[in-house]
Amino acid sequence: MRFPGESEEYRRARDELLDAEVALRRQIEAVAAKRRELPPGGEVPADYAFDGVGGPVRMSELFADGKDTLFVYSFMFLPADGEPLAYACPSCTSIVGSIDGAAPHVAQRINFAICAKAPIEQFHAHAQARGWSHARLLSSSGSTYNHDYGAESEDGSQLPIATVFTRRDGRIRHFWSSELFAAPTDPGQHPRHVDFMWPLWAIFDRVPEGRGSDWNPRLAYDGG
Repeated sequence: MRFPGESEEYRRARDELLDAEVALRRQIEAVAAKRRELPPGGEVPADYAFDGVGGPVRMSELFADGKDTLFVYSFMFLPADGEPLAYACPSCTSIVGSIDGAAPHVAQRINFAICAKAPIEQFHAHAQARGWSHARLLSSSGSTYNHDYGAESEDGSQLPIATVFTRRDGRIRHFWSSELFAAPTDPGQHPRHVDFMWPLWAIFDRVPEGRGSDWNPRLAYDGG
């Protein structure tokens, strides 16, 4: 491709970058294929009980007829100084703000839910304030789900992680989790374990400013 006013120097550099982008695309697909080939994971230790907006629901009930895959994103609520309730994580809010609109499309093929340890009333109120209306919201406040699947540390702190479960012959097994969250990183690099569902960074990666070293999403911004 050619664009108005570009120099030969620019085109050479851009074509070199394009070769790298093609190689990255191939690597992404190769990793995705390797992920799909994972053997069966461990069977879930319990039919976890969750609170939903419409009432209690068990993990087994999250699997709709004809859909044998369940994707769960664990949403963090962070301690609030001097307040009775924790506040919603700005980064998790940014992620779900992006994915809520895609939820009806995702739900055509798989079961999909966003889960938080906070009471369902608080989680739902936050969702309403943000204008979310599609993603299924769950509270795991009455179960050990967060602790068992990497969304809670030993001291009770909440952690963000995406987890996939499968159902085969009536048995629910763990398939995959975004374990990059716990893997070593290069100096100054974010784990990027849920970047695949967080388009904000994909946009910033394509502009001269990049991701920036000290910028993170907020619940509100000055003047907006």
